[in-house]
Amino acid sequence: PPAHSRSDWIGPPDKHSNLRPVIFYVPPEESALERRLREARQEAQASNQRFWARHNRAFRQEKEEFIYSRLKAKGLEMRDESGQKATLNAEEMADFYKDFLSKNFKKHLQYNRDWYKHNFRITFLMGQVALVRALRWLRRRKKNVEQ
Repeated sequence: PPAHSRSDWIGPPDKHSNLRPVIFYVPPEESALERRLREARQEAQASNQRFWARHNRAFRQEKEEFIYSRLKAKGLEMRDESGQKATLNAEEMADFYKDFLSKNFKKHLQYNRDWYKHNFRITFLMGQVALVRALRWLRRRKKNVEQ
């Protein structure tokens, strides 16, 4: 982002996780509480990035292995006569998706728990930052009225 930017920047989707990375704006006079909030947001983003990159890599690999094994069982090759990649029908792929989700249920459950923990922490810190800013604004306003 340009040096004069005063907001977060969101990039294009990552090729491994499909998540859009965020470059967080750091104000010149960031308070310790604001820094904690930004760092909590960065950690949540990094955690999501790691999980989805691993998950998507495993998904793609297992999907290819599933397709290969099904095609081989049918006596077919990975590519047809015209060189096009062979595919399975929706019903056959539904078997893969169901099995993959069942096999990874505990991982998804743990991811959701971690996601909620990150978001509750971020929400709590956002509330604290908003309260501090509101009190600061009220003090300034009171000071201006008294002058």
